[in-house]
Amino acid sequence: MRAGPELLEFGKARFLAELGLLVNVYAAAMQPPQHQLQGRRAIMARHADFPSFRCVVMTLTGDPGNALPELRTQSGRSRLTVIGFAYGFHGASGQWWHDLVRSALAATGGRDLAQTWLGDSFEVAEVHVHPGYQGRGTGRAMVPALIHPRLERTALLSTQDTDSRARRLYRSLGFSDLLTGYRFPGTDPPYAVMGAALPLRSRRAGG
Repeated sequence: MRAGPELLEFGKARFLAELGLLVNVYAAAMQPPQHQLQGRRAIMARHADFPSFRCVVMTLTGDPGNALPELRTQSGRSRLTVIGFAYGFHGASGQWWHDLVRSALAATGGRDLAQTWLGDSFEVAEVHVHPGYQGRGTGRAMVPALIHPRLERTALLSTQDTDSRARRLYRSLGFSDLLTGYRFPGTDPPYAVMGAALPLRSRRAGG
């Protein structure tokens, strides 16, 4: 039996229980070197302890037929296939990404601008969709669902500084560029840091 996609929320305990599966989705989407996956898993586990952590996943129930076994959940009452996930948390001083972006934004636009965007922010840490399910509106469903209940003043994220599908999606959801050509320590490609005032106000439909 097959069923359509369903959006679920994973609390911290479920997130940690399914962390290996989520890393599999990340690996399929991003294609990082294999030796980096252990470090990515450790980072994601650490994020679960950040303030007001929240995670949403897009799932398929029943037997989706062509789903890979490594996408099947191992915990919970029903067997689910996770095809995408997104999570974030409240930004705070002492967080690696938050501190780097605040410093860079203050350097380019001044402290007041940095405070406006990062003084009360929800930071979208990861958004990934398995390649076999991209282009079907999964990210467009997950990101607003992740952010909608938040009470922070702004939402921020970073994505590679290219005209990618992800960047076009974020723009259509109301995000705009705050920094471009930014290089995080230890990374090669330049990134764009994007921000949106909350609540989200999509700029256009579709995409």
